[in-house]
Amino acid sequence: MSISVFLLDDHEIVRRGIAQLLETEDDIEVVGEAGTAAQALARIPALRPDVAILDVRLPDGEGVSVCREVRSSVHPPPACLMLTSYSDDEALFGAIMAGAAGYLLKQVAGVDLIGAVRTIAAGGSLLDPKATALVLERLRRGDDPTDPRYESLSPQEQRILNLIADGLTNRQIGAEMYLAEKTVKNYVSSLLHKLGFARRTEAAVYATERRRNAGRAKPT
Repeated sequence: MSISVFLLDDHEIVRRGIAQLLETEDDIEVVGEAGTAAQALARIPALRPDVAILDVRLPDGEGVSVCREVRSSVHPPPACLMLTSYSDDEALFGAIMAGAAGYLLKQVAGVDLIGAVRTIAAGGSLLDPKATALVLERLRRGDDPTDPRYESLSPQEQRILNLIADGLTNRQIGAEMYLAEKTVKNYVSSLLHKLGFARRTEAAVYATERRRNAGRAKPT
């Protein structure tokens, strides 16, 4: 069976070039494309491609956000390959946390891009193990008071994050904080976005690591 691919890039000429390159291969088919994040989020769920090639920087958002959204809402989720013109540690961090399977510079050779599509379609990963290790290390440093992600949370969101780490559901958090369940859901969505996570389980691990590291840091 052929590998279905969706392309997201705000430059039409880039999309055309990638599409022409991929469709020279008998086992790869480009099933759709978009020039904005909004278009991609509208089209990918209907097409359900095996692979989504996503530009990191877009006029109305980021490819990383598209990756996070489709990975959590489309079933089965596409394997996402991030393409960027510049090496960017923050974008790489965000891509890994969003569940991307690969991260390549646009200077990549055509044969390597084709190989990358086949690799991630088969369930493989193109993420450097060292880069993944750095992401995990950043999560472990979650107790750092200067962590801009945590500092961006409101006091209410910080409290809800701790309750998520305790294993409480939205309904239970609402009862604990005297909030409507829908209100809690909105808070959870907001804090996940600020922290760069796609799932509440990731937020729970993050909060648990903060507690553990904070406990180690306390003087005896």
